[in-house]
Amino acid sequence: MSDLSDFSSSNTKGADSELQDFLLAEKQKAQFHAQIHEFNDFCWDKCVDKPGSKLDSRTETCITNCVERFIDVSLLITNRFAQMLEKGGGMH
Repeated sequence: MSDLSDFSSSNTKGADSELQDFLLAEKQKAQFHAQIHEFNDFCWDKCVDKPGSKLDSRTETCITNCVERFIDVSLLITNRFAQMLEKGGGMH
């Protein structure tokens, strides 16, 4: 019987790991989509004066620059936070 319970236990652990991996991937997708919506909202409000059937070059340039700066700042903050965690990690 112990052989059967060991087999069942290892299968459960494998399934748990697969479920955890799936949930992590779904969480990352949700965060990515939330970030895109945040870019859209912020940059739309900043760059689009009045919606039309297509973007003029000034609006398109503004949106491009806005999104690029937003990404730059997000990466800067994320990297800075990671550095702080690394430095603080040895203090426990």
